[in-house]
Amino acid sequence: MTGYQPRPIDPAALAELRAVDDAGRPCHPFTAAEGGHPLRCCLRGSVPGERIALVSYAPLRRWAAATGARPGAYDEQGPVFLHAEACAGPDPERAGYPFSRPGALRTVRRYDAHGRIVGGRLLEIPAEADKGFDAAFDEAFADPEVALVHVRAVEYGCFHFEVRRP
Repeated sequence: MTGYQPRPIDPAALAELRAVDDAGRPCHPFTAAEGGHPLRCCLRGSVPGERIALVSYAPLRRWAAATGARPGAYDEQGPVFLHAEACAGPDPERAGYPFSRPGALRTVRRYDAHGRIVGGRLLEIPAEADKGFDAAFDEAFADPEVALVHVRAVEYGCFHFEVRRP
């Protein structure tokens, strides 16, 4: 059991991204030939034959629009995979943090209520991935300034999931 709630992309944002992404480009779905694409709509890997899309997503920009924050230069967008059509979202029976391959590198980036970066750390996912993520989130939220945390892949810089202050 994880100590924090990993958040998928919000269903309303997903509906928008399936039409036009955050870079203003139309969505171009395709059939996954191989599995393993990290789907940010349901926080699991794709399976061969699923219809998916790769879109540009600006998570901080969307959070800021909902909260009134002004991230300024800290706003960024990057690639994310999602199902081409609406899905059921994360499986409530699935335990653990998504995309947690031991040895993989993640950045755990911290943001304040204004949407500014207030720290972060590199996390090499340990064999006990949940404990490693829980420790990183405990560390992040020990700072009262931290409002939310983004987890990103180091290899491609893409957004994996968000955790908000409990």
